[in-house]
Amino acid sequence: MVNLLWLATEASTEEGFGLNTDILDTNLINLGIIIVVLLYFGRGFVGKILTERRAVIEQAIKEAEQGQKEAAAALAEQQQNLTQAQAEAEKILATAQIRAEEVKQRIQAQAEQDVERMKATANQEMDSERDKAIAQLRSIVASKALANVESRLRETLDENAQQQLIDRSLGLLGGKL
Repeated sequence: MVNLLWLATEASTEEGFGLNTDILDTNLINLGIIIVVLLYFGRGFVGKILTERRAVIEQAIKEAEQGQKEAAAALAEQQQNLTQAQAEAEKILATAQIRAEEVKQRIQAQAEQDVERMKATANQEMDSERDKAIAQLRSIVASKALANVESRLRETLDENAQQQLIDRSLGLLGGKL
């Protein structure tokens, strides 16, 4: 420390930084009295403030730790709920896919039945139309054949031939009676 004072004294003579060793000039006595008074009378006051501050800080730490524990518990619960929700969602999705496949199968089966029914109906209608066409053609052919026969009979059949035909027809009928 003596070296430090010597350096400070030397530096003050050279217009730079230095240490003033005059006690009265630097108010060291006043500062010492103030420090002693503060330590003596302020110890209880400062100690009380520090104790209260420490208690407040400890309480805040305890509350923070409690909040952390509650948050961790809530997080764990929410993660469990999320896991359950995901499992439920997967279950619902699987059920929906199964039902969709069943509905698809039913719709396909119904469509196939409808197609078969329409084919059968179309075949029946075609058969009916064909039968009607055949009946009309038969009727037309029969009418033309009769008209043709009548015109031939008129041309080739004279009265004598008609009388013989009638007699022969009556003879055939009479023979069977």
